[in-house]
Amino acid sequence: MKILVVNAGSSSLKYQLIDMSDETVLAKGLCDRIGLPGSLIKHKTGDGREVIKEIHMETHKDAISALISVLTHDEWGVIKSLDEISAVGHRVVHGGEKFFKSMVIDEEVMKAIEECSELAPLHNPPNITGIRACQHIMNGVPQVAVFDTAFHQTMPKKAYIYALPYDYYKKYRLRKYGFHGTSHKYVSERAAVLLGKPYDSVKTVTCHLGNGSSIAAVDCGKVVDTSMGFTPLDGLAMGTRCGSIDPAVVTFLIQKEGLSPEEMDAIMNKKSGVLGISGVSSDFRDLDDAAEQGNERARLALEIFAYQVRKFIGAYACAMGGIDAIVFTAGIGENNWGIRSMVCKGLEFLGAKLDEEKNKTRGAEVEISTPDSKVKIFVIPTNEELAIARETKKLVG
Repeated sequence: MKILVVNAGSSSLKYQLIDMSDETVLAKGLCDRIGLPGSLIKHKTGDGREVIKEIHMETHKDAISALISVLTHDEWGVIKSLDEISAVGHRVVHGGEKFFKSMVIDEEVMKAIEECSELAPLHNPPNITGIRACQHIMNGVPQVAVFDTAFHQTMPKKAYIYALPYDYYKKYRLRKYGFHGTSHKYVSERAAVLLGKPYDSVKTVTCHLGNGSSIAAVDCGKVVDTSMGFTPLDGLAMGTRCGSIDPAVVTFLIQKEGLSPEEMDAIMNKKSGVLGISGVSSDFRDLDDAAEQGNERARLALEIFAYQVRKFIGAYACAMGGIDAIVFTAGIGENNWGIRSMVCKGLEFLGAKLDEEKNKTRGAEVEISTPDSKVKIFVIPTNEELAIARETKKLVG
């Protein structure tokens, strides 16, 4: 069985074709600048063949046609025809309260995804566009929606209800949803394997740390709390997002600066986080360089980020009544050993002891705790595409 995984953005479309017999990636690529001048496709096969080709892609339907063209190409292709693709798995950011698991897509599911668009106006509409394009070009091939929010639907009400008038929850479903669920699920399952224990017996805190970051408490296979909320703005200070702040700060700045709600939203989402603190960059590699050169605001940004991650780990260990493992994943979690070191300093009271030498690794699956550490610390590279493919196979296989 070969499964195509699609992650559609507003002007881009990432893809992977995975052979599920042994879970090897046959090809992967990116259709970029869809609907813009200079649109192109970047394609790489599992055996190392690469091509970057300018192709006019006015719509996502054009992008799907382009990726099928390269997948079946005599020189760059990995399949003979479209018939070899058994199913398509789509990343869908928001499933609201409607979806607590992945779903085979039909018109009823599409309608529900569209209804969730007001909860993720920047993400769901492009996801829908990608699904519609695949349905049109690949008529008859099963399509599956894998939701970022679904894994977090096991949270109890005490964790996801906001202390606002309850009518707002009933009218607008205003609550914590959480994101990066596919990643948290994949690495928490992998941590159980590395521990040699059943998934339903392990308490894990998973730290998905990237330009967008979130932390989840996974108690015996079920999420009991997570740091992102109604939107991906909540929780940690991130690359450009402010994370959790006093809500009164918003109205204060709107009044003092004469800002519109849209301008305030842009400040919190695009001009805050470690970028706003440092004034240097949202890229942690730039912050590391600046801090080494004596930039105090860059160092402060790194310290704030690590401090917040550490606080969440402690809080979630408390929420679960114990902890077996801490997992670092995503761009920063997998590659920035300095941040991991800063986070783990002070967690010894939990029984989590970092081995500083083992920690000096990038992008590899490895245990980085000391032999006598009661809480194991892992770096586990996330693989959301494989997780989506597995969910798709489970539903259509």
